[in-house]
Amino acid sequence: MAEWDDWIGCEERRRDVLTQGLIDRFCATVLRRRPEPSSAVSGLRRSPEHNATAPPGLHWCLCLPDAPMEELGPDGHPKKGGFMPPIPLPRRMFAASDIAFLAPLEAGAAIERVSTIASIAEKGGKSGQLVFVEVDHVTLADSIETIRERQTIVYREAAAVPLPLPATGTADLSRWPAMRTITPSEMQLFRYSALTFNAHRIHYDAPYARDEEGYPALVVHGPLIASLLMQLAADEKGGMLERFAFRAKSPAFTGQPLHLC
Repeated sequence: MAEWDDWIGCEERRRDVLTQGLIDRFCATVLRRRPEPSSAVSGLRRSPEHNATAPPGLHWCLCLPDAPMEELGPDGHPKKGGFMPPIPLPRRMFAASDIAFLAPLEAGAAIERVSTIASIAEKGGKSGQLVFVEVDHVTLADSIETIRERQTIVYREAAAVPLPLPATGTADLSRWPAMRTITPSEMQLFRYSALTFNAHRIHYDAPYARDEEGYPALVVHGPLIASLLMQLAADEKGGMLERFAFRAKSPAFTGQPLHLC
C-alpha cells in the first residue's frame, strides 16, 4: 500500500454549531421522544441556548462534507482524491467505529472536528479486493473534547452477482434482556440522509441500488442502526454512554424487520 502512504497523517478540520433544531430533527427521525433539558455540566460554558443534550449518534450529523454538486461522483459520494485517498474501487461503505464519549454535546455549542487518516490496509475477501481506511475523529464543543472516534471505511469491488433479499422470522430473541424491533422505511432513510447530508444513492435511489450496486432494496445506513442501538442502551441503563463500538457485517434493508438487541 505504499502508493497511499502520502495520505496517512492527512488532517482535516471542520466547524459547525449544534442547534436545538438539529437535535429536534434527529429525535424526530431516530428516537421516540425529545431529550429533556440538561443539567449543568462542569467545565462547559452555559448560555440560554444550552437547553438540551444531544442524543448519542447525533455527532454524525455535525461537521459534514459539503462538496458542490459538480464534485459528486456517480454514487453520490464526493469524488475521491480530497481528504480521502483516491482508491480505485467503486463501492465505499462505513464498516466499523469505536467511540468514546467524554463529555455531553449541548445545544448552542460551537463544534470543531479534527479528522486524521490513521491507516490504510489492503485485504482480500470472499467478495474480492478490499481496502480499509481508518480515520480518527476528535469532536470538540466550545473547545472541550467531547468525543473520540476511530472510523473504518471500506472500499470494495463491484458486486459480481445481485444480493438476494435475506430471509426473516427465524431469529431467537428470547435470550436478550433488552430488545426492540423496528421496520425501517424509505421515509426514515430519506430523512437520515438529509440529516447527515449523505447523497449515497443506495439509501434513497432504489433502481440505482438494485441495478448498479446489486442490492435487493434500499440499504439502511450503518450509523442509523448504530444510533438506534445506542439509544436502546441509553434507555435501558440511563445516563450518558461512555463507549460504543460496532462492526457492520451485513446490510439491512427497508421493509424488513430490524431487531435491536
